[in-house]
Parts: sequence; C-alpha cells; structure tokens
Amino acid sequence: MEILNYKIKFLDDWMCSSGLGAGAETDSEVIKDKDGLPYIPGKTLKGILKDACLEIVNLDMKEQFLNQNQIDHIFGVEAKSKKNKEEENEPSKRGNAFFSNAELPKLEKEEIVKNQLQSFLYYNIASTRINDKGVAIDKSLRVKEVCVPVTLIGQIQVEKKYHSVLEKAMKWTRRLGTNRNRGLGRCIIEKIEEK
Repeated sequence: MEILNYKIKFLDDWMCSSGLGAGAETDSEVIKDKDGLPYIPGKTLKGILKDACLEIVNLDMKEQFLNQNQIDHIFGVEAKSKKNKEEENEPSKRGNAFFSNAELPKLEKEEIVKNQLQSFLYYNIASTRINDKGVAIDKSLRVKEVCVPVTLIGQIQVEKKYHSVLEKAMKWTRRLGTNRNRGLGRCIIEKIEEK
C-alpha cells in the first residue's frame, strides 16, 4: 500500500451537507469539523471516485485500463439482497483502499482558528420554486449555507498499481458535494506531485 496525496481546488461555491439546519436561519449547513472548518468525508470522495470509474467503464473506451473487478477491488462491493427465497444474500466486501477526509492544509487551518476567521468561509444562498406564471410557490423558500472556494487536501492509501486509475477518476470528476447538478461544487481534483 502506498499513499496517493491529492488536492481538490474548488472553482466556485460548494457545500457538502451535514444534513442539519440552523432553525430559521438555514435549512442546510456545510459539514464542519470540531474547529468549524469545512471538510469532505473520505466516504463521500470514495463514492464520487467510484461513480467516475463506473462511468469510464460503461463508456467502453478502446483503452481498457479499467474493469469491474478492479473497481470492486479498490472500492469494495455492497451487499446484495436475495431476489427470491432460494437465493442467498451476497455479503458486502471491503475495498482495499482507504480514503482520508479532505481538509484544509494544516497551516491554513491553524491561521484560521488562531484568528477566529471561520465565519468568513461561509455565507447563505436562498432559492425558491417558481410556478408556471412566474410566481414563487408558497413555503418553497430554502436557504443553504455554502462555502467559498478553497483548496482541500487528502490522502488515499491504495496499492501503487491503482494510482493511475484513481488519477483518471479524479480528472473525470468536475463537480463535488451537495447540489453539484445545480451549479455548486465545480472543482479540479489532482494528484499532488511529490517533491
């Protein structure tokens, strides 16, 4: 197993939702660590990169550098329920890669916490549903907390032979986080070259 260091550079506002709201203030907040700093859970990044690998395999490109067995080896296999009484449930299998959380670089974290600048990383955006006549639908106003563009770093512990697979999946990924299909989370994910 070797470490693959990577960075996520957000090009615009983003959010990785905590699933919590702040009462009347916001309906959804950014997930934060104990110091109030944004991060992306390793589990989230693992899912995004697995989806990218599956899309690449489904394209049936001539360059066959990836197959389903490799994806299962890296990411694992979810348990499958039996379809009828005669079949047995298939157990889940753990993948062989470990994904750390993606966080702000250590020096940035220390400066932000020391100077209590966490509140400058976030702001709220509002949206509402509009009917056919161009009028807002009652009770459809939603307020979300988003994070300003930052660069996060993380690590993936995986066999060296799979580094190139994960690097291609990173290049394939263009958006990350909640509401990535609605304009948030445009990013570049790339390997950090060793010095």
